[in-house]
Amino acid sequence: MTEDGKFRIEKFDGTDFSWWRVQIEDLLVQKDLDVVLGDKPEKMSDADWAGLDRKAMSVIRLSLTKNVAFNILKETTAKGIMEALSNMYEKPSAANKVFLIREFVNTRMKEGTSVTEHINKLNSILARLLSVGIKFDDEVQALLLLSSFPDSWSGTVTAVTSSAGPDRFTFEKIRDLVLGEDVRRRSSGESSGESLNIVRGRRNNRGSGSKNRRRSQSKTRDSSGVTCWKCKEVGHFKNQCPKEDKQVNILFFDEVGGYWCLFYKP
Repeated sequence: MTEDGKFRIEKFDGTDFSWWRVQIEDLLVQKDLDVVLGDKPEKMSDADWAGLDRKAMSVIRLSLTKNVAFNILKETTAKGIMEALSNMYEKPSAANKVFLIREFVNTRMKEGTSVTEHINKLNSILARLLSVGIKFDDEVQALLLLSSFPDSWSGTVTAVTSSAGPDRFTFEKIRDLVLGEDVRRRSSGESSGESLNIVRGRRNNRGSGSKNRRRSQSKTRDSSGVTCWKCKEVGHFKNQCPKEDKQVNILFFDEVGGYWCLFYKP
């Protein structure tokens, strides 16, 4: 990492050149050295220009890792260094485009990862894609963002898409809604796992309550001397008959037209 007072940038290691270039140009502006990236002003002496250029070259080289710096040792001007780096790392080759598109489409947020960090990562990839001449439709960006969240966010994704309104999705709108939901979750201490456990607990309580009611009913109803209507034997009611047929309802998944559907089989 290159440090200069309160300004610091990561050394360029061959990845994400577009972002590094923004930072190094800002650093040169702070040092009043950015003029050397253009043409020499007519009123500036050659000596002054050469002095500024040497300082700018030093700043740029110190902002590179060793393996990258070796590639520009023959360059004699700051402008030449930046052009050489751009040709090597920003050239919009087909292979680079394929790599960036694949990286963007396959990026998934892991459980427990910061939502802000995840969105920043996607924005970084989008910026690199833009630098090589590729721009996704805004709605496509929004949909890819929603599809990048883990399964635990499925409820949030549904809520966000519903609150987005009937208009076309935009990346900024979906991003803001997701970040707002993340803030709400963290402030309330809510998690998908906790919500799931609450639902399961309610279901279990309902099941245990009905069982307890059945037990209490069976205790209060005296079956001695009662004849079962099904088997005609004495000593139990029909709903307690050991010969009662057991029926099982089956739920199963099957694929229809490319979609997985839940079917009921009595």
